[in-house]
Amino acid sequence: MTILTTPSALSKIELIAVITAVTNGQPKVITVGPEQKLPSGPLEFGQQSLESSLRDWINTKTGHPVGFLEQLYTFSNRLPISAENSTRTISVSYLGLVREQDEFSPNAEWHDWYEHFPWDDCRSGKHPCVDEIIKALNVWAEKDKVHCDFKKRRISFLFGCNGFSWHEDFILQRYEILYEAGLIAEAGGNLFAGTPMFADDRRILATAIGRLRRKIKYRAVIFELLPEKFTLLQLQKTVEAIIGRRLHKPNFRRLTEQQGIIEEVGERETQTGGRPAKLYRYRQEIIESCVVNLSRFPIARSGN
Repeated sequence: MTILTTPSALSKIELIAVITAVTNGQPKVITVGPEQKLPSGPLEFGQQSLESSLRDWINTKTGHPVGFLEQLYTFSNRLPISAENSTRTISVSYLGLVREQDEFSPNAEWHDWYEHFPWDDCRSGKHPCVDEIIKALNVWAEKDKVHCDFKKRRISFLFGCNGFSWHEDFILQRYEILYEAGLIAEAGGNLFAGTPMFADDRRILATAIGRLRRKIKYRAVIFELLPEKFTLLQLQKTVEAIIGRRLHKPNFRRLTEQQGIIEEVGERETQTGGRPAKLYRYRQEIIESCVVNLSRFPIARSGN
């Protein structure tokens, strides 16, 4: 096994940060500049640790101190090699969770991540673009006489049609098949299916969303996106924002109570405009162990 100690003269290491928050029930990601780039920059060697240097770098780049931080994936040659760019780039991506703040770097902006993946927001039912996507993908599949049936079954599986159920964890796979079919802007297509991003950034964002959707089912990381004290409705709306699906309210509350992951603080929210709601917080032992069991969210049926 080769240990990387210093960057090669023909390569460089780039850090990419997917910084996520949920504000007023909307999941958001920080982007930089008009091309909506994910914050990125070169790794500085010789610092004390990668994580500490990354935290400092994110704070400097975005103005946001990050709480939860986890490495996502390593990409090779995110940018194509050309005469102007002959350096091999290794891109290391990270997912960071924060609470959105009003003040941050003037070069950074918050964007709703469903701007880039509108088909994955099912909180109000199937998005209108899904039918157009499925139609375009089926046309693509029919051009391949040998693998047509396999491709159509894959389309049905990923987009929850023809007898298959929608699964929120497959956001990256849905993006990948759109890219493979050459339908979206990053692949040279002209199907309007969400706002494109710089280079491979939309794929990296999809990787982060899929990771977070899976992780909140078994690790207590959702509290990183909530204030210290929150209502049950705030908790539910935050989970719904992440998974892109609406939950059955009584069953979700019953599930959280059975898990024992939250506790009342003896106060009520008085700024809701309605009946004051009880305030809760995560139990400290749950935060310390970071273990929960929400493997099956109680998804609301249409009309509930």
